Amino acid sequence: MKKTDTFQGSLDLLVLTILSRRPKLHGYALMTAIKETSGEVLSPEEGSLYPALHRMEEAGCIGAEWVLKENGKRVRIYHLTAAGKKQLAMEEARWTTVSLAINRVLREA
Repeated sequence: MKKTDTFQGSLDLLVLTILSRRPKLHGYALMTAIKETSGEVLSPEEGSLYPALHRMEEAGCIGAEWVLKENGKRVRIYHLTAAGKKQLAMEEARWTTVSLAINRVLREA
């Protein structure tokens, strides 16, 4: 199993969690926040993050808007929606259930 398999399954949870704590981040800032918050263990790649952001936006979990930065560059800023808050609660519950089950298997094995 590749190292990224486990991470890939939790990317939505990580993005929703970061946006619940730090609203209005652009994609690169999200990648950096995940990396820094995880103690440099998790490092999402653009090829995974941006498709996930588009998918979550289409699902209504996050909203996005284009803003002009001070340097004149346009960036897409993401924020959590009400549906995203509900999704975050479901993702957290799912993660807790799965991690408890994995821990049981590790202890029993």
